[in-house]
Amino acid sequence: MNPETLRQLIVNCRRKNMRMLGFPREWTPERVRHLEIEGHFFTNEGAWEFVADKLADGHVFEEMKLDNPPGALAIVMNIKVSNSDTSIYVKIQLGKGNLAIGRSFHYSNYR
Repeated sequence: MNPETLRQLIVNCRRKNMRMLGFPREWTPERVRHLEIEGHFFTNEGAWEFVADKLADGHVFEEMKLDNPPGALAIVMNIKVSNSDTSIYVKIQLGKGNLAIGRSFHYSNYR
């Protein structure tokens, strides 16, 4: 992904009018423990900020072509947050104008 596209995606993750949830999706931040606030879970807003922060910090991601919609581009991250928790699986589809489309935010099934 070119740096400008990534920069715009990060900005759009933080803007309510430039992000949305796609379909199909498993976007369940309310089931994922928040790391900085013990006993609390992510909110939808917090999940978007977390994704933007991880991308801005240079977290490793993969680009993938989606089957639905066919050929759409998405980024995928497996984010290890602690030794005791399973990784968080994140998938963000890139829409027109680098619109951030949330597809996945949940615990990963992988270790």
